[in-house]
Amino acid sequence: MAGHSKFKNIMHRKGRQDAVRSKMFSKLSKEITVAAKMGDPDPASNPRLRLAVQNAKAQSMPKDNIQRAINKSQAGDADTYEEIRYEGYGPAGVAVVVEALTDNRNRSASNIRSYFTKCGGSLGETGSVSFMFDRVGEIVYKPEAGEADAVLEAAIEAGAEDVQSDEGGHTIYTAFEDLNEVSAALESALGEADSTKIIWKPQNLTPVDADKAQTIMKLIDMLEDDDDVQNVYANFDIDDETMAALA
Repeated sequence: MAGHSKFKNIMHRKGRQDAVRSKMFSKLSKEITVAAKMGDPDPASNPRLRLAVQNAKAQSMPKDNIQRAINKSQAGDADTYEEIRYEGYGPAGVAVVVEALTDNRNRSASNIRSYFTKCGGSLGETGSVSFMFDRVGEIVYKPEAGEADAVLEAAIEAGAEDVQSDEGGHTIYTAFEDLNEVSAALESALGEADSTKIIWKPQNLTPVDADKAQTIMKLIDMLEDDDDVQNVYANFDIDDETMAALA
């Protein structure tokens, strides 16, 4: 899954930029508010909220911001967000899955369709590309968590399904339904993770040449910059040389 790993690393690099961090905090706050509103406002008894808070802390989001987002869910005038998944094809036939939280379905659909169109792609129906992805848990640790062998052993003990380690860190995959149990076991063994989430993991990758690579990254940037979009997943495979040139 080299291409998917590169995609993750690009997002991490962007996450270190102040302008993107502000938008990231906004998206994390929205997820916390929605999770708290849909369930119990206590993270201890709400798995989705617990993951949202855990990810916010991993991104150094201030405790006051986290609590404010939880409190907002209990306010009578709290915004009502709808979870929507958009699917389509980008340049070179790359499959793209977009997860959104929106208070205006028409606005989101119009904006996301325009991004695909501007980049030579097309927005499809729900289910048009998601069958090419697996819904799994992903737990990411920084390199400092340990050597690859030690992390692999801890992941096996915790019940994980797969581990990928490189110079950027360790990515551990679990079955969808096992994420909370595995992440808790790993936290005991390795400490707090950099991120813990449910993702769409590509089953296979689509090779992309240099010209199309620039366009697919433009599409992803446009999608991620949209306030309604929470997560973007794509099954591209870009070689190291092209990725370095884009960076």
